[in-house]
Amino acid sequence: MAVKNLKPNTPGQRGMTTRDFDAITAKKPLKSLIVKKKQTAGRNNAGRITTRHKGGGAKRHIRNVNFALPAGTTATIEAIEYDPGRSANIARIKDQDGQYHYVIAAGKMKVGGKVQSGEDAPVAVGNRMPLKNMPAGSTIYAIELTPGRGAQLVRSAGTGAQLTAKEDDYCQVKLPSGEVRRIASNAMATIGVVGNANHQNVKLGKAGRKRKMGIRPTVRGVVMNAADHPHGGGDGGRHGIGGGVNHGAAPRTPWGQKTLGYKTRSRRKSNKMIVRSRHEGKRR
Repeated sequence: MAVKNLKPNTPGQRGMTTRDFDAITAKKPLKSLIVKKKQTAGRNNAGRITTRHKGGGAKRHIRNVNFALPAGTTATIEAIEYDPGRSANIARIKDQDGQYHYVIAAGKMKVGGKVQSGEDAPVAVGNRMPLKNMPAGSTIYAIELTPGRGAQLVRSAGTGAQLTAKEDDYCQVKLPSGEVRRIASNAMATIGVVGNANHQNVKLGKAGRKRKMGIRPTVRGVVMNAADHPHGGGDGGRHGIGGGVNHGAAPRTPWGQKTLGYKTRSRRKSNKMIVRSRHEGKRR
């Protein structure tokens, strides 16, 4: 996949780039593997906004991606498709029983190739197997955290993790963030790197492309009135958080909860599985 520069016929196109679709081999998805995406605009069943900055956007369908391909599956890659709901491409595969599945496409997947899943699968790009069956140093993606639950880690475009060490019940995996984490040896993962690697180099160029994604504008708290946000207020002009009344106070959400450094992550279950934090390199 390459990044294309647009001819600047309008001011918005001057700094805009887009991806080419040379790797995409099918223009329309399989109807049996898509469902309608309901537009909620960030509101709950009571009509209250629970997630801000959402609304509008182009209509789209959700592709039912199979993140837990059953063991014993041998399938043929029939098409590489675009998925509007994720940065990675997806591959449409047909298994030995004639059933169709969508899976996250690796960068080297080609139409007509074979993918296998299970303990007996050979070590090849696109094949899915337990971590204990992979050689140390393998590059992997679509990794399970809980065996049988399906892929939860390393699913976005251009990402790949590395299997660094194998123990009896756990394997050590270096994630794209730099974190080294212990994962159960019988958890499944796919060999390779997720495709569409240049996704991060695409420049949107104008606000309208963001709106088509369903993302609405964000207004900073410091430019609001004091009645509308804890950061608002002040005697005019530019000012810091809290204006002239509460200058220097800790950053807050619109509802007064601490943010920007206030830790909300539960450490009870997950910390014991982290061998090396993703923040260690930043502290030096």
